[in-house]
Amino acid sequence: MNAQQAQNIRWSENIIIADGDYIDHVAFDLIVNFERMLDRRIPAADFSQWAVDIALDGRLKPGDHETQVVLLHDRKHLKLENFAPSDYEKELNGQAFRDARLGEFIINAIATGHEESGKEAVLLDLLNVLCSHEEVKRIMVVPDAEDSSLLHSIKRIFEEVDDELKHVTLFAMQPVEGGNFRQQILGYSLLNSMGISSSEIDGKIK
Repeated sequence: MNAQQAQNIRWSENIIIADGDYIDHVAFDLIVNFERMLDRRIPAADFSQWAVDIALDGRLKPGDHETQVVLLHDRKHLKLENFAPSDYEKELNGQAFRDARLGEFIINAIATGHEESGKEAVLLDLLNVLCSHEEVKRIMVVPDAEDSSLLHSIKRIFEEVDDELKHVTLFAMQPVEGGNFRQQILGYSLLNSMGISSSEIDGKIK
């Protein structure tokens, strides 16, 4: 997808845009660490529950909303290894589900690489487009937060965004310095979607 194509899409008021390869990497690390800590098997993250948790962390209030979930991934990665459902084309792209509290979630997966632009360039193009669309009111972005150059570019895009018109939340595993956006820790939504509660963690720590 290029910027011109993105301009012509009908966007929802609420957008979750995530680096699928990055969230899969983080999910793997959490599964390995918490299986050791909790001494039990940790299941793959429930993708639908994760998306709902991201929306809630992005301060979406209960109601009959429409939320688009855009997953960017390297073309050579055909599926998420640590989520269910997992196959980008067969199980995620073009699919939708309804949450009793937050309404409908529509999923699109975009393969990047080879002839297409790289994943980081596609993400930045999409963010620029979303910031220019009046109908988009809430942006929840989950980039590869370990890429400092990418984070710098994202900060520049959101510098001029009026937070009265668009509510922007960036998700990372550690707090990000600066930036004209709210921040949330990515791990909380992933742990919840794996069925790991804070009380279970507290019980092991004590």
